Amino acid sequence: MEAIIKMGEWKLFGAKTIGVTLYPYIFLRKSYFDKMPAEVLKRTLQHEQIHIKQQTELLVIPFYLWYVVETIIKFVGYGAYAYENLSFEREAYQNENDENYLMTRKPWAFLKYF
Repeated sequence: MEAIIKMGEWKLFGAKTIGVTLYPYIFLRKSYFDKMPAEVLKRTLQHEQIHIKQQTELLVIPFYLWYVVETIIKFVGYGAYAYENLSFEREAYQNENDENYLMTRKPWAFLKYF
């Protein structure tokens, strides 16, 4: 299934959040992308599409449960840097510039970033 992209002034998860994926939607903060080059939007969409893949293969609800549990575990070890060290985020950030990644990505690829 294709993601449904919504642009608006979303106040999800704080002022710094520019994109959030809640299957099957990708919510993007319009005011942020109005000021950024098109390449930033392209990279952000790739990042969020990786999250759509992750959510799909984990059947959505288990994805969110895993995300919360991993956040708690990583918070113990990384504190304020827990988010950057989540397996889902590490996969998305490391592959957001690879235009072919979604076509070549193996199932459960986030596990190698755990």
